[in-house]
Amino acid sequence: MPRVHRDRELAQRRTRRAKLKKLRAKYAAAKTDTEREAIFAKARVISPFVEFDAPEEK
Repeated sequence: MPRVHRDRELAQRRTRRAKLKKLRAKYAAAKTDTEREAIFAKARVISPFVEFDAPEEK
């Protein structure tokens, strides 16, 4: 039986949150502005309205 559309949406959301969590950790560990810009660009592809300077919401 195929997955329901809502299940796919939830799975995508979980995947997106996990990827953003990893990118936030890399962003915090980045030493140069160039590295930070590259990581932030990747995050923007995943989630266009992401903010790294704001506190992370749960």
